[in-house]
Amino acid sequence: MESVLVSACLRGVPCRFDGRAKAAAEVDAVLAGRAVVPFCPEAAGGLPTPRRPAELVGGDGHDVLDGTARVVDDTGRDVTAAFVDGAHRALAKARATGCAEAVLMPRSPSCGCGAVYDGSFSGELVPGDGVTAALLERNGVAVRRAPGV
Repeated sequence: MESVLVSACLRGVPCRFDGRAKAAAEVDAVLAGRAVVPFCPEAAGGLPTPRRPAELVGGDGHDVLDGTARVVDDTGRDVTAAFVDGAHRALAKARATGCAEAVLMPRSPSCGCGAVYDGSFSGELVPGDGVTAALLERNGVAVRRAPGV
């Protein structure tokens, strides 16, 4: 059976920054017939739940991995190290479980793919990927934005 890495919040785990989950029927349909591997890179990186909201500043997840951008919470605290650590743990989990694809939470500074918040905490989106999405992509894991959320 094909395995797929999935943002844990999409599987009903209350691990989002606000302590909630974000399950959706559309996600269930995409995952049907596959072995689901739920994973939260932010929790794996050592961040608590709930936690302060965080956004990418100075670029997207690719830029964070390259050392030219960072992840900060809404108080200005730099949480880049936790996001990078969580991304590496997600990649290790994907490799250990044979996941060639990941279905990730949209807009997240970790899991966002295609669009992320702009770092101003104003709700504005910009093109780009989260840290985990970027690391997975760089390592051959196909990243897909979760539908319906």
